[in-house]
Amino acid sequence: MKRLILAALALSLLCAGFATAADNAVVVLPAKNGNVTFPHKKHQDAMACTTCHETKEGGKIAGLGKDWAHKTCKGCHADKGKGPTKCSECHVK
Repeated sequence: MKRLILAALALSLLCAGFATAADNAVVVLPAKNGNVTFPHKKHQDAMACTTCHETKEGGKIAGLGKDWAHKTCKGCHADKGKGPTKCSECHVK
């Protein structure tokens, strides 16, 4: 019974962390070539949630991975002339 309660508590804390991710100033995404630090709040203030997320409520990003990020994030930065576009500007080892 104690294990079940502890597991439920751990799951609740994990879910609460995901629910508040949108309010965090910075999200760290692990990547093979070094972690990518993503200032979520800065992006949230600059564009609609649906630019990246499927719904205006946010949530998971379908297809999020290296190819998606390089096309979407790096592409947007290049198009707008703002933000990092070089490997070492995003990936920190």
